[in-house]
Order: sequence, then C-alpha cells, then structure tokens
Amino acid sequence: MSLHDDAVLVLKEYGSQEELRQLYLEHLDAHPDGMYKPCGAGHLTSSALVIDPSRARVLLTLHRKLGMWLQMGGHCEPGDATVEAAALREATEESGIAGLSLLPGGPVRLDRHPIPAPCHWHLDVQYAAIAPADAVAAISEESLDLRWFAYEEVAGVADTSVVRLLESTLARL
Repeated sequence: MSLHDDAVLVLKEYGSQEELRQLYLEHLDAHPDGMYKPCGAGHLTSSALVIDPSRARVLLTLHRKLGMWLQMGGHCEPGDATVEAAALREATEESGIAGLSLLPGGPVRLDRHPIPAPCHWHLDVQYAAIAPADAVAAISEESLDLRWFAYEEVAGVADTSVVRLLESTLARL
C-alpha cells in the first residue's frame, strides 16, 4: 500500500471533523502527489504532540523558521510507510526522544493552515505520543528551543491550533 493509499484509509476511518476530513480526501483524490511538499496546491503533513510519562506536561518546539511554539511534525517523506509512521518519525527527530509511542485510535485531530508560496496549504494529520519514562529531549536543527509545558501553560505560549490539539488529546487520555 502506498503512503497516499494509507492516508486515504486513515482519513476514511477518522470519525471527527467531517467537513475538514472530506476536504483532505478531495485533495488527495485530485492530487496524486498531495502527500508531498512539491504539490503546489498543498500537501499532507503529519505531527504529534509529545506527552511526558506522568501525563502532566507536553513537549513543544520553538520552530526555527516560524518562531512559534508548536508540536513536533512536518513533511511526509517517500520512505514513510504510513501517515502514523511519518508522525512518529517527525516527533522522534524533532524531540530527540527515542521510544515514543503513539496513542492508539489513530489521529487526534486535523488542522489545515496556510503556508507561504510556492505551496498554499498544510493539511496536518495530528497524533499524540507518550514519551518513555527515561525520556531526555534534545534540540534539533529545526528548533530554537525545546521545552516541557504544563497543560495549563500551553494557551499562554502556543496558538489555538496547538491548544485544540492538546484539548483533543486530553479527551483521549
């Protein structure tokens, strides 16, 4: 199964955000290359909100290019077998934490946001991951900083997209 086919299957099984879910499916139907960055109409991305083992904090990255506190995530790559694997790879690369495990049940939510030209949209498939007990975070090249935040601190540092991802994650824990 291709990454494109996996994304279609994941989205067909996703049971929330019907209008946005349908927009993602229409995008993939219209754009066979819609999984990857070169697709000018937009492309799917995959991310994961990393939760500490005590389930009291989340790890956010201060994105180097955007200067915003965000969850770990980014572009799908040809070597990614699934959208879930892309989220786990991105979260591992950007957090420096080996042994992350995604929460079961598929994506936590979807988030569509505009990005600068030449592309137009990121269609983000968002997951949540639990860090192992011995987790030690390490700043990647894509980050200016990496920090654990208590749940109640997130709204003060991150945008509404991250806040909604946290709320949806907490509903699943």
